[in-house]
Amino acid sequence: MLAILKRITRRTGKKEGGQSLVEFALVLPVFLLVLFAIVDFGMAFHAWITVTNSAREGARVGAVRASEDDIKQRVYDTAGMFTQDDLLVTVTNAEGDPGQSVVVKVSYDYSLLNPLVGIVDVISAGSIDIGDFTLSSTADMRLE
Repeated sequence: MLAILKRITRRTGKKEGGQSLVEFALVLPVFLLVLFAIVDFGMAFHAWITVTNSAREGARVGAVRASEDDIKQRVYDTAGMFTQDDLLVTVTNAEGDPGQSVVVKVSYDYSLLNPLVGIVDVISAGSIDIGDFTLSSTADMRLE
């Protein structure tokens, strides 16, 4: 009786081993897609926070009557992970009259890391563009 039970267990284990391998092969691409999407979202969120903070810092420097070049330099200094070529900085009304507003707009083109972007691009023959999007932030402060 014990020998028959061992044979049945051995046969069942071999059949389930192949099944679990097939299930893993089916679930792995979906799991990796979700994992890459989570990483992409986190990196894009971090970039957006950096762009927002840089615009705010630039506007604060501008509010105390700094020049346009000083404002841009402050934006570049606070955007540690970006270079000057990555950011588009627009300063409006630098060194204006007291009581007016200085406006600093910072934009950054973010590229997704997700490998799905390439697959969608091939399937759609380039008609769907999900690879890049622009993160921008505007800060407005009153001149002192």
